[in-house]
Amino acid sequence: MEESSGRGITTVRILFWGTPEFAVPSLQLLVENGHQVVGVVTRPDRPAGRGREFHSTPVKEEALRNGFLIFEPEDLTDPAFERILKETKPDVSVVVAYGKKITESILGMFPLGCVNVHPSLLPLLRGAAPINWALIRGFEESGVTVMHMVEEMDAGPILFQSKEKIRRTDTAYDLEKRLAKSGAEALGKTLVSLEDGSLTGKVQDSSLVTYAPKINRNTARIDWSQQASSISNLIRGTDRLPGAWSVLMDKPIKLFKAIPSMKSVAGVLPGTVLEADSAFGLKVATGQGVLEVQEIQPPGKKRMSACSWIRGRGTEVGQRFQ
Repeated sequence: MEESSGRGITTVRILFWGTPEFAVPSLQLLVENGHQVVGVVTRPDRPAGRGREFHSTPVKEEALRNGFLIFEPEDLTDPAFERILKETKPDVSVVVAYGKKITESILGMFPLGCVNVHPSLLPLLRGAAPINWALIRGFEESGVTVMHMVEEMDAGPILFQSKEKIRRTDTAYDLEKRLAKSGAEALGKTLVSLEDGSLTGKVQDSSLVTYAPKINRNTARIDWSQQASSISNLIRGTDRLPGAWSVLMDKPIKLFKAIPSMKSVAGVLPGTVLEADSAFGLKVATGQGVLEVQEIQPPGKKRMSACSWIRGRGTEVGQRFQ
């Protein structure tokens, strides 16, 4: 650590790790607060879109705007990469949604350890997709945890937590944006305590641990035998990517913005279209209650209102989602 001029306090040298949009506010906060960022580690450019053109990560774009030294390792176990990191002489590592397990040898490289911003109230929802699962499981509250990293995933001592109420209409993206901001604020408060030496960690209660595994296409398939509120939670929790989906007339259809109702429907199989009106929209029977679906994405097309889809003869009463 270096002495900062005139104040007699130390300036911590920070190595930042991050990849997606969620991590950008934390990197921006480090800049705004005048922290010394000695390098940024992010995932390598990847091809995306129909043209399969290579795209930089959001964190890389932010690092380029600030002129930071950037590392894009394919293999974290490469000894050459570890040597390069050591040359930056970091005091602490800050990790925000990097997306890859950091090796034990790298975790032990930093005098002040590795600090991680995780979007859940640990020990709840350890893992890759805590924001999605908070919505899918119907949580009323989420938040962010700043912790010291250890080899076991998301198991380190808790340094700081802040809570965030989940709104009834929140999608995963809505909640992600708010948690990205509150995560940056929590990181800023943690680093202040880290620099003045007052930071202490709280061991997680292992009896309260739950997990949030990676979301995939199978996770996002709708089971119409579930109650309407559970299906609505799945749709909210998988909004944007990968998108909750079902099959209608042998075609995969994505569904968005669904409002559950506990209205009783007798003698109708779950998944049956109850209403398909170009003015009033789409309603589908579930195992318990009715689901009003406001947006649809047919295969190969953009998201559209359910009313527009119905006007284009997307479905009619009596057809059944599988």
